[in-house]
Amino acid sequence: MSALPGVKALVFDTFGTVVDWRGGIARDARTFLARHGRADVDPHGFADAWRKRYQPAMEEVRSGRRPFTRLDVLHRENLDLVLRDHGLDPDALPADDLDWLNRAWHRLDPWPDAIPGLLRLKARYFIGPLSNGNILLLANMAKRAGIPWDAILGAEPARAYKPQPEAYTRTAEILGLAPGEVALVAAHNGDLAAARDAGLATAFVLRPHEHGPGQRTDTRAESDWGASVNSFEELADRLGC
Repeated sequence: MSALPGVKALVFDTFGTVVDWRGGIARDARTFLARHGRADVDPHGFADAWRKRYQPAMEEVRSGRRPFTRLDVLHRENLDLVLRDHGLDPDALPADDLDWLNRAWHRLDPWPDAIPGLLRLKARYFIGPLSNGNILLLANMAKRAGIPWDAILGAEPARAYKPQPEAYTRTAEILGLAPGEVALVAAHNGDLAAARDAGLATAFVLRPHEHGPGQRTDTRAESDWGASVNSFEELADRLGC
């Protein structure tokens, strides 16, 4: 019997679950910082600082204080703030360079098991991202990395940022499925808890290196999720793919 009975679609958190955001942002930040005379800045620290502004920026939208704004725009605004924190004036830097660095989020690499596991899962289930990333970001990422999504879903089609319930329920509605026929696959216990509260099935995949050495969050499954695995390929095994 499948670990996720009745599920027809698997939707995936993307940043951290499918792709290594920290490594990819640090790679391009290293190039950018060296080009602009700041090779002394730790690129992984820069990536962490940029990511730290991610949730507060989305909370402005979730709270209603700001209309829905796609993640590319939020990332670009946050980039200016992080650059200033590191002693760089974005107004004095070439716009093309800033746009290139902002699109580092479009160029993230998948974890080694992600593509083989997704190809196996795709043979039996509809698969797509349920990410806070916008459509162009996720499509560019998939095209570059060979991520075999059936469609691009997430915050922009749903017009809601996780963990708002609408991010999950509207995704199911777009697919013409009941929430319980959709499973969220994620490396983040909080995301899974919100999905379960919205009626979705859940699967936890461990990503112990998402935040680099000494990771303190999401180091284990913190609830009795529908499945708890160490890789997408193990998830495919559990689901008989």
